[in-house]
Amino acid sequence: MNSRLCTGLAALVSVLFASCYPYTESPPKKKSPVVPATATTTPEQLKLKAQDELKKKEAEALANSTTPEPSAPATNQPSAEKQPKPATEPKRDYAFANKVPGKEGFVFSPYNNKVVDVRDIPSGTLVRDPTYSEAEKKYFRVP
Repeated sequence: MNSRLCTGLAALVSVLFASCYPYTESPPKKKSPVVPATATTTPEQLKLKAQDELKKKEAEALANSTTPEPSAPATNQPSAEKQPKPATEPKRDYAFANKVPGKEGFVFSPYNNKVVDVRDIPSGTLVRDPTYSEAEKKYFRVP
């Protein structure tokens, strides 16, 4: 009986030691870089690409040329270029809100850092901050 007790105790101690062995988790696998697939091109496609490149070079050369264009003869009719352009309001850049970590569809307001619900509103949309009145005109963009 004494030998059974010693054998059982030895087995129990070995199991306990084995369960206390530290488990090393494997590091997360890194994503391999995506290599774009090479498409086979036909000779016609190569010719079209070459023509497009030539057109781009010609357009750049025309844009960079410093020779003035000949002036048109003076007429009594105002041309489209000479007409004054209507004054446009300068485009205002609005601040982007910051996403709330762990809560999809909620953002922090860029003005007072309060949480705002923007679920079902597309990214880049201009939104009025609900914590301010309409008169204060606090707007921000959804990230």
